Amino acid sequence: MTAALKPRAACLIGWPAAHSRSPLIHHHWLHKLGLAGGYSIEAVPPEGLAEFVMHLAGHGFVGANVTIPHKERVLELTWPDARARAVGAANTLWYEGGLLYSTNTDVEGFIDNLDVSAPGWDRADEAIVLGSGGSARAVVFGLLDRGIPRVHVVNRTVSRAHALTEQFGARVQSAGWERIGDLLPSAGLFVNTTSLGMAGQPPLDLEIAALPPRAVVADLVYVPLQTKLLLAAQASGLRTADGLGMLLHQAVRGFELWFGERPQVTAELRALVEADLTKA
Repeated sequence: MTAALKPRAACLIGWPAAHSRSPLIHHHWLHKLGLAGGYSIEAVPPEGLAEFVMHLAGHGFVGANVTIPHKERVLELTWPDARARAVGAANTLWYEGGLLYSTNTDVEGFIDNLDVSAPGWDRADEAIVLGSGGSARAVVFGLLDRGIPRVHVVNRTVSRAHALTEQFGARVQSAGWERIGDLLPSAGLFVNTTSLGMAGQPPLDLEIAALPPRAVVADLVYVPLQTKLLLAAQASGLRTADGLGMLLHQAVRGFELWFGERPQVTAELRALVEADLTKA
């Protein structure tokens, strides 16, 4: 008599990670698709990351998501694909042929959410990306891949913004914070990748009405769901894309890699996560 196969399980690796809504998302999909499986949070400190990742299967997992502060370091512990190498960070791990691969699904999470929230956004000739961290790199990669001709990366420390110009080439231009006012009138897309406007963080104060009427405003922050940036954009008649949509869409490919079926981002799932965020 053969032993029953153990259900497949994935996890989120972070430090800290308890705030994540990823278990809620993946357990919803497992239930909806009638699949046996699990998804848990693994709080792994930086000094324990190498051991945990290099023995991920031994810990009982077929793959994982990776969040702060491990997204960059995990590249050297896995086989990163071209996207992860280009972005310089990975957030999704999976096994293939006995090897542990990594990719970055923040890219498609951002782009897919824009496609759903503001169809036609990619007709923009110029985009502004606020911030220069790992999320900004994923956003810039996605915008260039989609064909946006020019991306302005704005950061208080201009040298950090310039690093993205060096990384991605001439279509990316760096600028200091003081230049935002000059850039807004010609930008068809504005993206906040910083923590400004997040609950407990300083507000993001901008004259967003200076954007052209057909511009789209995206905010990667999802606590609160409706940031002051998004509310100001909507008050000016601009279309918006929120951070929760990106969170949901970036989870799709990981689930497919681990559990073998491609899930859907539905209104039911969004309402479930929204209710949990509101309760928190």
